[in-house]
Amino acid sequence: MQKLVHGIHQFQNGIFSTKQQLFEGLVDGQQPLALFITCSDSRINPHLLTQTEPGELFILRNAGNIVPPYGVVSGGEAATIEYAVGVLGVKDIIVCGHSHCGAMSGLLDQSKLAKLPAVRSWLSLAESTHRIIEENYAHITEAEARLTATVEENVLVQLEHLRTHPTVAAAISRQALHLHGWVYKFETGEVFGYRPDDGQFVSLEGQQSSSIEQPT
Repeated sequence: MQKLVHGIHQFQNGIFSTKQQLFEGLVDGQQPLALFITCSDSRINPHLLTQTEPGELFILRNAGNIVPPYGVVSGGEAATIEYAVGVLGVKDIIVCGHSHCGAMSGLLDQSKLAKLPAVRSWLSLAESTHRIIEENYAHITEAEARLTATVEENVLVQLEHLRTHPTVAAAISRQALHLHGWVYKFETGEVFGYRPDDGQFVSLEGQQSSSIEQPT
Protein backbone atom coordinates (compact mmCIF):
# COMPACT_ATOMS: atom_id res chain seq x y z
CA MET A 1 0.00 0.00 0.00
CA GLN A 2 2.84 2.37 0.76
CA LYS A 3 4.06 2.06 -2.83
CA LEU A 4 0.65 3.21 -4.06
CA VAL A 5 0.56 6.20 -1.72
CA HIS A 6 4.09 7.14 -2.74
CA GLY A 7 3.00 6.93 -6.36
CA ILE A 8 0.15 9.36 -5.71
CA HIS A 9 2.60 11.81 -4.19
CA GLN A 10 4.84 11.52 -7.24
CA PHE A 11 1.89 12.04 -9.54
CA GLN A 12 0.63 15.12 -7.71
CA ASN A 13 4.04 16.74 -7.27
CA GLY A 14 5.52 15.85 -10.62
CA ILE A 15 3.39 14.46 -13.42
CA PHE A 16 0.20 16.44 -12.80
CA SER A 17 1.94 19.79 -12.90
CA THR A 18 3.43 19.03 -16.32
CA LYS A 19 0.03 18.07 -17.74
CA GLN A 20 -2.22 20.36 -15.76
CA GLN A 21 -3.73 21.92 -18.86
CA LEU A 22 -4.71 18.47 -20.16
CA PHE A 23 -6.43 17.49 -16.92
CA GLU A 24 -8.21 20.84 -16.60
CA GLY A 25 -9.51 20.43 -20.15
CA LEU A 26 -11.09 17.09 -19.22
CA VAL A 27 -13.52 18.96 -16.95
CA ASP A 28 -15.47 19.91 -20.09
CA GLY A 29 -16.08 16.26 -21.01
CA GLN A 30 -14.52 13.34 -22.78
CA GLN A 31 -14.17 12.34 -26.41
CA PRO A 32 -12.39 8.98 -26.32
CA LEU A 33 -10.96 7.56 -29.50
CA ALA A 34 -12.07 4.01 -28.75
CA LEU A 35 -13.68 1.61 -26.32
CA PHE A 36 -10.91 -0.74 -25.17
CA ILE A 37 -12.18 -4.05 -23.75
CA THR A 38 -9.52 -6.12 -22.07
CA CYS A 39 -8.77 -8.45 -19.16
CA SER A 40 -8.48 -7.41 -15.52
CA ASP A 41 -5.03 -8.99 -15.44
CA SER A 42 -2.59 -6.64 -13.70
CA ARG A 43 0.03 -7.22 -16.40
CA ILE A 44 -2.07 -5.31 -18.95
CA ASN A 45 -1.85 -1.51 -19.07
CA PRO A 46 -3.99 -0.17 -21.95
CA HIS A 47 -2.64 3.39 -21.79
CA LEU A 48 0.97 2.22 -21.72
CA LEU A 49 0.33 -0.26 -24.51
CA THR A 50 -1.33 2.27 -26.82
CA GLN A 51 0.62 5.33 -25.62
CA THR A 52 -2.59 7.26 -25.00
CA GLU A 53 -3.41 10.05 -22.58
CA PRO A 54 -6.27 10.36 -20.08
CA GLY A 55 -9.49 10.97 -22.00
CA GLU A 56 -8.42 9.00 -25.09
CA LEU A 57 -9.58 5.50 -24.11
CA PHE A 58 -12.87 4.38 -22.61
CA ILE A 59 -11.87 1.16 -20.85
CA LEU A 60 -13.88 -1.92 -19.90
CA ARG A 61 -12.05 -4.63 -17.94
CA ASN A 62 -13.10 -7.98 -16.57
CA ALA A 63 -11.74 -11.50 -16.21
CA GLY A 64 -11.17 -12.89 -19.69
CA ASN A 65 -12.19 -9.73 -21.62
CA ILE A 66 -15.68 -11.15 -21.93
CA VAL A 67 -18.62 -9.37 -23.54
CA PRO A 68 -21.89 -10.97 -22.44
CA PRO A 69 -24.40 -11.22 -25.29
CA TYR A 70 -27.02 -8.50 -25.03
CA GLY A 71 -29.77 -9.32 -22.53
CA VAL A 72 -28.03 -12.34 -21.01
CA VAL A 73 -26.57 -10.44 -18.05
CA SER A 74 -27.86 -7.18 -16.64
CA GLY A 75 -24.57 -5.60 -15.65
CA GLY A 76 -21.91 -3.04 -16.19
CA GLU A 77 -20.60 -4.43 -19.46
CA ALA A 78 -23.79 -3.68 -21.43
CA ALA A 79 -24.11 -0.25 -19.82
CA THR A 80 -20.49 0.62 -20.61
CA ILE A 81 -20.82 -0.46 -24.24
CA GLU A 82 -24.11 1.38 -24.67
CA TYR A 83 -22.71 4.60 -23.20
CA ALA A 84 -19.47 4.43 -25.20
CA VAL A 85 -21.27 3.99 -28.52
CA GLY A 86 -24.57 5.76 -27.92
CA VAL A 87 -23.38 8.79 -25.95
CA LEU A 88 -19.64 9.18 -26.47
CA GLY A 89 -19.80 8.11 -30.09
CA VAL A 90 -16.62 6.05 -30.17
CA LYS A 91 -15.63 5.03 -33.69
CA ASP A 92 -13.74 1.88 -32.75
CA ILE A 93 -14.09 -0.95 -30.26
CA ILE A 94 -11.09 -3.15 -29.51
CA VAL A 95 -11.34 -6.50 -27.74
CA CYS A 96 -7.84 -7.29 -26.51
CA GLY A 97 -6.89 -10.68 -25.13
CA HIS A 98 -3.42 -11.48 -23.84
CA SER A 99 -0.85 -14.21 -23.42
CA HIS A 100 -0.88 -16.46 -20.34
CA CYS A 101 -4.47 -15.51 -19.50
CA GLY A 102 -5.56 -17.11 -16.23
CA ALA A 103 -9.24 -16.90 -17.15
CA MET A 104 -8.68 -18.78 -20.40
CA SER A 105 -6.52 -21.31 -18.58
CA GLY A 106 -9.43 -21.91 -16.21
CA LEU A 107 -11.79 -22.26 -19.16
CA LEU A 108 -9.56 -25.02 -20.55
CA ASP A 109 -9.17 -26.81 -17.21
CA GLN A 110 -12.32 -26.22 -15.23
CA SER A 111 -11.08 -28.31 -12.31
CA LYS A 112 -9.19 -25.14 -11.36
CA LEU A 113 -12.53 -23.45 -10.76
CA ALA A 114 -13.91 -25.96 -8.23
CA LYS A 115 -13.64 -23.48 -5.36
CA LEU A 116 -14.37 -20.41 -7.46
CA PRO A 117 -18.10 -20.55 -8.18
CA ALA A 118 -18.38 -16.91 -9.21
CA VAL A 119 -15.51 -17.26 -11.66
CA ARG A 120 -16.99 -20.52 -13.01
CA SER A 121 -20.33 -18.81 -13.57
CA TRP A 122 -18.71 -15.84 -15.29
CA LEU A 123 -16.65 -18.03 -17.62
CA SER A 124 -19.81 -19.82 -18.72
CA LEU A 125 -20.28 -16.75 -20.91
CA ALA A 126 -17.27 -18.00 -22.88
CA GLU A 127 -18.68 -21.49 -23.37
CA SER A 128 -18.62 -21.01 -27.14
CA THR A 129 -14.87 -20.48 -26.91
CA HIS A 130 -14.52 -23.67 -24.89
CA ARG A 131 -16.60 -25.65 -27.39
CA ILE A 132 -14.65 -24.32 -30.37
CA ILE A 133 -11.36 -25.42 -28.79
CA GLU A 134 -12.69 -28.81 -27.71
CA GLU A 135 -14.19 -29.67 -31.09
CA ASN A 136 -11.90 -27.91 -33.57
CA TYR A 137 -8.47 -27.91 -31.92
CA ALA A 138 -8.10 -31.48 -30.73
CA HIS A 139 -4.94 -31.69 -32.82
CA ILE A 140 -3.23 -29.08 -30.63
CA THR A 141 -2.09 -30.83 -27.47
CA GLU A 142 0.87 -28.70 -26.35
CA ALA A 143 -0.39 -26.62 -23.42
CA GLU A 144 0.97 -23.20 -24.39
CA ALA A 145 -0.16 -23.50 -28.01
CA ARG A 146 -3.61 -24.61 -26.87
CA LEU A 147 -3.88 -21.65 -24.51
CA THR A 148 -2.83 -19.25 -27.27
CA ALA A 149 -5.50 -20.68 -29.56
CA THR A 150 -8.06 -20.26 -26.77
CA VAL A 151 -7.10 -16.63 -26.20
CA GLU A 152 -7.41 -15.89 -29.92
CA GLU A 153 -10.71 -17.71 -30.41
CA ASN A 154 -12.14 -16.02 -27.34
CA VAL A 155 -11.42 -12.59 -28.80
CA LEU A 156 -13.37 -13.57 -31.93
CA VAL A 157 -16.26 -14.95 -29.90
CA GLN A 158 -16.51 -11.74 -27.89
CA LEU A 159 -16.53 -9.68 -31.08
CA GLU A 160 -19.57 -11.65 -32.16
CA HIS A 161 -21.18 -11.03 -28.78
CA LEU A 162 -20.59 -7.30 -29.31
CA ARG A 163 -22.69 -7.42 -32.46
CA THR A 164 -25.73 -8.49 -30.43
CA HIS A 165 -25.78 -5.14 -28.62
CA PRO A 166 -28.33 -2.84 -30.29
CA THR A 167 -26.21 0.32 -30.18
CA VAL A 168 -23.29 -1.57 -31.71
CA ALA A 169 -25.40 -3.19 -34.43
CA ALA A 170 -26.97 0.16 -35.34
CA ALA A 171 -23.63 1.97 -35.49
CA ILE A 172 -22.07 -0.78 -37.60
CA SER A 173 -25.01 -0.69 -40.02
CA ARG A 174 -24.40 3.01 -40.72
CA GLN A 175 -20.65 2.42 -40.95
CA ALA A 176 -19.99 4.61 -37.91
CA LEU A 177 -18.24 1.91 -35.89
CA HIS A 178 -15.50 -0.64 -36.50
CA LEU A 179 -14.60 -3.66 -34.38
CA HIS A 180 -11.06 -4.93 -33.85
CA GLY A 181 -9.65 -8.06 -32.27
CA TRP A 182 -6.20 -7.88 -30.68
CA VAL A 183 -3.97 -10.21 -28.71
CA TYR A 184 -1.16 -8.72 -26.61
CA LYS A 185 1.88 -10.86 -25.86
CA PHE A 186 3.12 -9.00 -22.80
CA GLU A 187 6.43 -10.84 -22.47
CA THR A 188 7.58 -9.57 -25.88
CA GLY A 189 5.51 -6.38 -26.25
CA GLU A 190 3.99 -7.68 -29.50
CA VAL A 191 0.37 -6.99 -30.42
CA PHE A 192 -1.43 -9.09 -33.01
CA GLY A 193 -4.58 -7.99 -34.80
CA TYR A 194 -7.12 -10.25 -36.45
CA ARG A 195 -7.13 -9.79 -40.21
CA PRO A 196 -10.38 -11.14 -41.68
CA ASP A 197 -8.96 -11.50 -45.19
CA ASP A 198 -6.32 -13.92 -43.88
CA GLY A 199 -8.44 -15.49 -41.13
CA GLN A 200 -5.61 -15.11 -38.65
CA PHE A 201 -3.91 -12.79 -36.18
CA VAL A 202 -0.96 -10.88 -37.60
CA SER A 203 1.51 -8.47 -36.03
CA LEU A 204 0.24 -4.90 -35.91
CA GLU A 205 3.74 -3.62 -36.56
CA GLY A 206 3.65 -1.87 -39.90
CA GLN A 207 -0.06 -2.61 -40.42
CA GLN A 208 -2.67 -0.01 -41.35
CA SER A 209 -5.81 0.01 -39.20
CA SER A 210 -8.02 -0.46 -42.27
CA SER A 211 -6.39 -3.83 -42.97
CA ILE A 212 -7.27 -5.34 -39.62
CA GLU A 213 -10.75 -4.02 -38.87
CA GLN A 214 -13.66 -6.42 -38.69
CA PRO A 215 -15.93 -6.47 -41.74
CA THR A 216 -19.21 -4.63 -41.24
